[in-house]
Amino acid sequence: MERVDLLPPPTGADPAARDDIAARADAYATAPLLNCLLREVAQPVPGPAERPVYRLPDGRLLRVRAGRRPAEPEVYAGAAWQPVGHDALVRLVTEELHRHTGLSNRELPAEMADSRDAVDALLRARQRALPPDDPYLRSEQSLLTGHTHHPAPKARGGGPHTGWLPYAPEAHARFPLVLLGVREDTVVEEGDTSALDALAEAPPGYRTLPAHPWQLDLTRAALEAAFADGRLVRLGTTAFPAWPTAAIRTVYAPERDLFLKFSLDVRITNDIRRLWRHDLLRLRRTDTAVAEAFAAIGPPAAWLDDRGYRTADFAFEELAVVVRDGLRGRLLPGTTALIAASLVEADSPLERAADPAAWWEAYLAAVVPPVLTAFADDGVVLEAHLQNTLVAVDAAGTPVQALFRDAEGVKLLPETPRAAGWERLVYCLVVNHLHEIAGVLAEHHGLDPWPAVRRELARHDLPEIPALLASPTLPGKTNLLLRWTGADGAASHYRPLPNPLRGA
Repeated sequence: MERVDLLPPPTGADPAARDDIAARADAYATAPLLNCLLREVAQPVPGPAERPVYRLPDGRLLRVRAGRRPAEPEVYAGAAWQPVGHDALVRLVTEELHRHTGLSNRELPAEMADSRDAVDALLRARQRALPPDDPYLRSEQSLLTGHTHHPAPKARGGGPHTGWLPYAPEAHARFPLVLLGVREDTVVEEGDTSALDALAEAPPGYRTLPAHPWQLDLTRAALEAAFADGRLVRLGTTAFPAWPTAAIRTVYAPERDLFLKFSLDVRITNDIRRLWRHDLLRLRRTDTAVAEAFAAIGPPAAWLDDRGYRTADFAFEELAVVVRDGLRGRLLPGTTALIAASLVEADSPLERAADPAAWWEAYLAAVVPPVLTAFADDGVVLEAHLQNTLVAVDAAGTPVQALFRDAEGVKLLPETPRAAGWERLVYCLVVNHLHEIAGVLAEHHGLDPWPAVRRELARHDLPEIPALLASPTLPGKTNLLLRWTGADGAASHYRPLPNPLRGA
């Protein structure tokens, strides 16, 4: 199949791309931190200005170079604007949050610094790495900047870079999985896990359990006794590589067309990415509800089923693995899947779109209807943010299909109240997802993207739609304040943002 136009180009060894990596890392880390500060804490100062000016809680004035990724922050001091580097910005944010909340937090400033250093390490690693030929895998491994509104989107737990770089998707990692044998009387599983048995033949009395090598490194001490008494045995490694996807702990094995999702005892954005017991115990019920909703919706929309999970009763969360559908039985023939998050990266392929208005309408027609229909007909609240959405494009680069994934993030009505479910849907789909892609189209093509979004939403007969289109605000998640106040990783608190749908 020919490579379509709307694919991110492979990274290479172009010397110009390697110039001043430290400065690039500072810029990449500064933009999401500024986005959080401006959304959640700072107040805009009205009046004409070459650059937008904001007032901070202590009265200081901050100005930035405006845009989807704000840059070049400056603070007014000594009767002049003084530039603020990333280290100084972390100190400034720490001081302002302490004044704003009255709370202290030692962890988050370290995470902000870790995130910046991780970007630096990734940029350097990519100079030596060979990117995948497969455009889908390349899109999954393209997220150098990551979440646009998180203070530390690339933090990796604060450990040495040598501990996590071999498993980093952004460094174009690929690696074999460790194969374990788990004694049969300790196995806990639910759903269809037969794909795991096909990975290796376990000895009599054992079942096969793949493990992420990074997770094994992190939990080595906790598993020593199980290896010593024979509840766990090592069976070697897979004969094929697995490719880490944007989710880091989820890998794809193209040879088997299989996704596997592991626990990872590392904080990635807001949460320790362990497969928690309560989520595993509801996995089959949730996934079944979503699968039934998509069966009613019908093609081309697709759901990548989380078929089942397997683990050991003595390390229920630490060793858990979820088996997820591959792409081949879901993708339309002749199409190429891309993770939606790759479309809003610093070098977005949308910058090269020949007809951005037509592309945008096709994108909306693929992505929006399945999300709204699942909610309206079956009470399913998809977590349709940028990293949980794949978009299939045809040979011309036109979106023709949307695929959604990750039952762990799905909410079901009525156990989630309808109003709360709708707010979550609007945040994930409109604010986290469509708003970001719309920003790329507006920035690079001068397109007003919101009339098309309004038309697509208005086609759906949901009682919440008229209020959404008329509302002055949209819900914006406050990731900076959530991390500063030590909220639960799954918590969501929203701040009202101006609604571009109103009057579009």
